Amino acid sequence: MDGGLLEREDQLATLMRAADAASVGDGSVVVVAGEAGIGKSALVRAFAAARPPGLRWLIGWCDDLATARVLGPLRDLAADVGDPLASALETGDRGAVGDALLRELTSGGPAVVVIEDLHWADEASLDVLRFLVRRIENLPVALVLTHRDDELGPEHPLRPLLGVLSRLPRLRRLRLPRLSLASVRALSSAEGRDPERVFGVTAGNPYFVTEVLGSGDTDGVPLTIADSVHARLLNLDAATRIAVETLAVVPSAVERWLVDTVVAGGIPALAAAEHNGILHIDPDRVGFRHELTRLAVVDTMLSARRTHAHGRVLDALLERDADASRIVHHAAGAGRRDVLLDHGPRAARQAITAGAHRQAVAHLALVLDQQPELPPAQLAELWERFGVECYTTSPRGQVARDALERAVSLRRGGDPLPLATSLRWLSRIAWWQGDVTGAMAAGDEAITVLAGTGHDAELAMLFSNQSQLHALAGRDAEAIALGERALALGGHVPTVRTHALNNLGVAHSRTSYAAARPLLLESLAVAHEAGDSEQTCRAYVNLIWTDLQNLRLDDVDASVREGFAHAETAEFITFANYLQLEQAWLAGLRGQWDRVVDLAGAALDGTRPFRAAALTIIGQLRARQGAAGAEDLLDEAWDIAIDVGECQRVAPAACAIGEAAELAGQPGAALGRLRAAYDLAERFGTEPVRAELAYRLRRAGETVPIPTGDHPYAALAQGDWRRAYERWRAAQCPYESAVALSHSSDPDDLRTALGVLDDLGAAPLAAAVRARLRLLGVTAVPRGPIGATRTNPAGLTDRQLDVVRLLADGSTNAEIAARLVLSVRTVDSHVAAAFAKLGAHSRRDAVARAADLGIAPP
Repeated sequence: MDGGLLEREDQLATLMRAADAASVGDGSVVVVAGEAGIGKSALVRAFAAARPPGLRWLIGWCDDLATARVLGPLRDLAADVGDPLASALETGDRGAVGDALLRELTSGGPAVVVIEDLHWADEASLDVLRFLVRRIENLPVALVLTHRDDELGPEHPLRPLLGVLSRLPRLRRLRLPRLSLASVRALSSAEGRDPERVFGVTAGNPYFVTEVLGSGDTDGVPLTIADSVHARLLNLDAATRIAVETLAVVPSAVERWLVDTVVAGGIPALAAAEHNGILHIDPDRVGFRHELTRLAVVDTMLSARRTHAHGRVLDALLERDADASRIVHHAAGAGRRDVLLDHGPRAARQAITAGAHRQAVAHLALVLDQQPELPPAQLAELWERFGVECYTTSPRGQVARDALERAVSLRRGGDPLPLATSLRWLSRIAWWQGDVTGAMAAGDEAITVLAGTGHDAELAMLFSNQSQLHALAGRDAEAIALGERALALGGHVPTVRTHALNNLGVAHSRTSYAAARPLLLESLAVAHEAGDSEQTCRAYVNLIWTDLQNLRLDDVDASVREGFAHAETAEFITFANYLQLEQAWLAGLRGQWDRVVDLAGAALDGTRPFRAAALTIIGQLRARQGAAGAEDLLDEAWDIAIDVGECQRVAPAACAIGEAAELAGQPGAALGRLRAAYDLAERFGTEPVRAELAYRLRRAGETVPIPTGDHPYAALAQGDWRRAYERWRAAQCPYESAVALSHSSDPDDLRTALGVLDDLGAAPLAAAVRARLRLLGVTAVPRGPIGATRTNPAGLTDRQLDVVRLLADGSTNAEIAARLVLSVRTVDSHVAAAFAKLGAHSRRDAVARAADLGIAPP
């Protein structure tokens, strides 16, 4: 019995329409999503059997390896297409692979291309797919992508690709539902089981239904899945059972050659396992009927047998000189330290070449966990590369810094150039962690180590590194002097030139935006031309930050799109997160408040400077909405900012705190923090920052000099609310425009402001404007939104609402997972997202704030 294709007629018809369109040259993408066991692969198999004649069938798989195969699913495709794709894959270059695949699909005739289990894909494969889907309309291809949608946290590598797909005009989404009670009743009746009981314990998941009916036990789902698979194994003879266990340690469909190598008698010896519903056998490969079945088999194996099975598979892969990622996976499972040390660095190099930085981190971690006995220089190289790759993907925590400190320690007393290089990386990572003092110390030592050695270009980069630290701290004179020194010594080297120009742009932005912007644009152009991904990303970040402060929002729109696409393609997750934070700032200015928390939320788990900025943006939004939790978020942002000590963190936090205090009717409560930030900004702040702080202080009753300049906050402080309004309106900043209008005494202006504020959901300022209208004697004051219509003011998704309500019942994450038929990891992700949107720090806090908002019981 197989319930996998029940109630899938509409989905199969959609796939067939995509295939028919591909036959006449119209390309499209079909995304098939759903939880584990929902029948995604069964639908794909049915589509393969029913597709129109004449269409090529190309399929690749993403595997649940400890570290994903680099370009793994595309290597599967290569077996069925021409040599150019295989040759490109050998180079490991994503650009070459994308070009070769595009040529193949353009000239090879109409095709269906299927990539299964994208949630396990490596970054390099996702990059190639992003390249492909942007061109899909002009290809005779139906591209079918399957993935689990219940395990995608906000930082999952698949998210950027799904974002690209969402903008495609020729996209079909298929989310497979669970089986209805009617279908479960039909299946259960055929097996003589109680359908209501089966439906109750399986919730209609097709795989669970099949296993429960097959086992005859309806009392233990999901634990009975493992019991059911174990019962099927006991029906096999010993030789077949051992063969099945051997194949189970391979987290993918097993190629024919590998089956023939590790299974005595080859595929014919597996007939009983196929008959018992454990294996699915094709002419060229063998796979388990479902990934959950494979995992259940692995779980039943004794450790000794699992280790032995990994060893047999490993020996076969070594004999074939197979993919390094697969070799490393099975070497780890077999406990073969010698193979890990030999192939781990090779796998990491392949991953770095392909831009799969997360995979590189995983491979290097496996190697370093073995505590290899290598010469100091070689071991230092491994630690430095590991630290840099951690920085590339995410510099959070101590991991990247600890790695660079190990590298520095190993290199002391040796060649000065590698030591200076490690110290520069250590300086960079220390800054990302918020340790400005440690960053400056490491950078100064690097200069001391390399001075007088004749390595002028490298020394110039060290001067530029220190220039950057001074620029970020607002010490403009020092930053400019060191930046110009770097250009004089190594300006002919593109990396030095783009880096130093960027620093000079940041330094000049505090006194002259007109002087700063050309420097930042030149830095970006040099980085682009040099193909330097890190410096390109950095140039975008600082250009956008400067444009945001000066309300060049149309330029920001374009730069954010370009910068984010570049950071995604280069797999610079650190910079991608930073650019996403800048998108959150832009969304707030544009009045797109529903996007702010989702965009800024990822940075809450980042480094301390990141977290401070994200807390400020989200806390300010909460204050403007009158939502619970704003004060706590802004207090934490202030504490982090003060500890980091940079004006670019302290001033925004203080401004947000001052605004929140005014909206709460207690402007004087923020006076001390505003004054501290103002004093810092007088020395290290930009003109827009100084203008807003002066405005906030004057609103709080403090007498400070009226700021000059044409920024809207300067105009407000000068009493020229009309000029501020016109400037903000021209920049399309609705909330800020309403703030300016709220200073008017004209009821028409105030009504205009009120309409904007009500549309945004800016309750506190809207209430203040209503009160002002009444003081002016206006009797027909427009009513605000009816509270009952705002059923979910926190912006939680339906699933997040379910999770919060179960938290309110006192359920643990594991209990919630069981109730909602999700994995615990997925529930963890939903809980974290709900905490971010509610501004909560604990379960109790989340429940209390949800109750305050009326979306959970008190």
